[in-house]
Amino acid sequence: MGINWSDFFAPVWLSVKIAVITSILVFILATFAAKLMAGRKFPGYSLVETVMLLPLVLPPTVVGFVLLVILGRRSWIGRLYEQLTEQTILFTWGAAVIAAVVVAFPLVYRTVKAGFEGVEKDLEDAARAQGASELQVLRFVTLPLAGRSLAAGYVLGFARGLGEFGATIMVAGNIPGRTQTVPTAIYVAVDGGDMTMAWMWVCSIIAISAVMLMFVNKRSR
Repeated sequence: MGINWSDFFAPVWLSVKIAVITSILVFILATFAAKLMAGRKFPGYSLVETVMLLPLVLPPTVVGFVLLVILGRRSWIGRLYEQLTEQTILFTWGAAVIAAVVVAFPLVYRTVKAGFEGVEKDLEDAARAQGASELQVLRFVTLPLAGRSLAAGYVLGFARGLGEFGATIMVAGNIPGRTQTVPTAIYVAVDGGDMTMAWMWVCSIIAISAVMLMFVNKRSR
């Protein structure tokens, strides 16, 4: 039996699209949160950080169930979205992005925060003493010195978005051509005994991840 290339590429393109959008969104959110939290203590700090890191230790299906309730048609978020767009959030590729962002956030946050905390405060203070604004200190001192952690965080966000399965299948389902990603496609192919397609999807996701990792490693040197 010949390979149906349209069936093969559909989950690949969707997975790449979800991974790219997820990596950008989660990188922005995690970098902002990490900058606010790094090196600071305030009442409720531990509680706030625990909430942000919770998806890291919860099973993805639990995260997916919570998102299913929050984004469902019975929630005010789901109803508001449906009123504005005349569509539901659930069982769309957008829901897959939301699931991937939530699951990837703790990994990116911890990595970026470690980078910010590793920056010498004396260097930042020296820049301020020379008249640099906080934005200039961030742009020319903090971000360059934390560059490797930022790059590592972005890769983690991309990889998590590319490989997310549990939460995604809960909120986006596995609709061929619409919400079927490479991980869900692999699961269905293995379950149906189609090992050829399963291996092809496995090789594709390995190749994409390897190229992304090599590109970031080259840029961070």
